[in-house]
Amino acid sequence: MITALEALARLREGNERFASNVRSLDALLSHTRRGELTAGQAPFAIILGCSDSRVPAELVFDQGLGDLFVIRVAGNIVAPSQVGSVEFAATRYGTPLVVVLGHSQCGAILATLEELQAPVENQSRNLKSIVDRVRPSVETLLATDLRHDPEALVHNAVRANVRVSVNQLRNGSPILEQLIADGTLLVVGAEYSLETGMVDFFDSVPAAARQA
Repeated sequence: MITALEALARLREGNERFASNVRSLDALLSHTRRGELTAGQAPFAIILGCSDSRVPAELVFDQGLGDLFVIRVAGNIVAPSQVGSVEFAATRYGTPLVVVLGHSQCGAILATLEELQAPVENQSRNLKSIVDRVRPSVETLLATDLRHDPEALVHNAVRANVRVSVNQLRNGSPILEQLIADGTLLVVGAEYSLETGMVDFFDSVPAAARQA
């Protein structure tokens, strides 16, 4: 298995190809790996991303079958099932990298901000459970001058929500905490731009892995 920093570099390279409208031959021919993968898998990265149809991780990072262990939920929130899924992949497959992937113009973020500014009566309890998990990360932003700049507010809210999810994974599971302490797991946060196709890794990224 590759290291976390090597996995991060591989994701960056794949995203650069995607944003440039170039696909790797390996990704294009990955269907030939189906037979090999019936015997097992070894994903090199875990992606906890949003369910938004415009942000499919395998395409955004130009990866093929068996490369990524993808967990998708509206708002890339962290609930027990997401933590368990990350634990499963990290312990079962030795996957060294977790990326919490938010994205610009996130509908879950927008819905939460709208709910905080103009509460909706009789909201679905299931939708409310998502809003309630996003709420703590964005609520304080409405008390700042950002409330007067909707575009900046959403941008900062997306990143705040990613940071909260990263922190929950890093500090909300004894299993993950031990892997991180052992140096065998890295958890970072990133934001995908719908406008440019680029992913910005901005949270908890080691200095040695930061782009110039």
